[in-house]
Amino acid sequence: MPIAPRTPTIQSKLPKVGTTIFTVMSALATEKNAVNLGQGFPDFACDPLLVDAVDRAMREGLNQYPPMAGVLQLREAVAAKIEALHGKRYSAQDEITITAGATQAILTAILAIVRPGDEVIVLEPCYDSYIPNIELAGGTVVRVPLVPGTFRPDFDKIAAALSPRTRAILVNSPHNPSATIWSAEDMQRLQDLLAPTDVFLISDEVYEHMVYDGRAHESAARFPGLAARAFVVSSFGKTYHVTGWKVGVVAAPAALTAEFRKVHQFNVFTVNTPVQHGLARYMAEPRHYLALPAFYQAKRDLFREGLQAKTRFKLLPSEGSFFQCVDISDVSDLPEAEFCKWLTNEIGVAAIPLSAFYADGFDQRVVRFCYAKEDATLRTALDRLARL
Repeated sequence: MPIAPRTPTIQSKLPKVGTTIFTVMSALATEKNAVNLGQGFPDFACDPLLVDAVDRAMREGLNQYPPMAGVLQLREAVAAKIEALHGKRYSAQDEITITAGATQAILTAILAIVRPGDEVIVLEPCYDSYIPNIELAGGTVVRVPLVPGTFRPDFDKIAAALSPRTRAILVNSPHNPSATIWSAEDMQRLQDLLAPTDVFLISDEVYEHMVYDGRAHESAARFPGLAARAFVVSSFGKTYHVTGWKVGVVAAPAALTAEFRKVHQFNVFTVNTPVQHGLARYMAEPRHYLALPAFYQAKRDLFREGLQAKTRFKLLPSEGSFFQCVDISDVSDLPEAEFCKWLTNEIGVAAIPLSAFYADGFDQRVVRFCYAKEDATLRTALDRLARL
């Protein structure tokens, strides 16, 4: 008698994880032909010069495996940029690693340092990969809320959360989803708080070049006491409008980088070769990233002014990133998630509820829009939102 095919049952390592809100809202936006201001990616093309640089690398035959840590020219360009902007010199050879996007970089850092039972502090609301990453490493998530309404760090609560079991803390500035940034004073307080500890810092800085109104991005690399314990994560995809290329970078002291690379070489090994060469050539001209604050501030201002003129949303500050959060209290009584679905279905504009960034679904009557879009896209969205 033939044996019936049998599929073994998986005991899930992530039993609470389902389809993300970003996938759900993007699919709904497509179905309803809505303007998708939900998921954080541009709807405009990158610089043709960057495409040309990658195409040239491909045609030159640069299509085989690069070094595990990344193309040296690109690592050198990153090291030079960090030194120019933040005054910290990282060794391109031993302290810079090119990754398959920032999300992989964060997972790899967590897997490198977190053991079962270790505690890792996250500041909610937080990007959706942080908590599953910690759980995959066997760590215990310790959630500390940012101050509701302002989304500023509460250092008293962070201090109270630190324990002998704390292995790391994740910090994100400019912040997704709230669009706030950490000040130099904030970073100094974090440095002072961590100084007597052996806690690692994972500093998610993917929106580093999107800081507005003359403010500076306060990288962990600027603060010696933080840089000495930090994995500083950034994203070429965010910086150069090529999120689908999935290329990121991590800067960390040599001892931390050595452990990071042990994990990196066995989960992705290395990253797309011609793209790395193209990025290295493109980075030779700093204006490509130095012009980003003005570029995105113009989009922010267009969108904010339209929202203020045409809608009853209460606008929260947008200090950095490419997001705008709004309070919906004067527009609807629906919970955030239901409002976003209604907005997509009935008004034709997709947004993301902030409750999706909290493990317990904390609802503050706030939703997030992405303004990394063509001006025409933003104007279409504003015209539709004016119907509210």
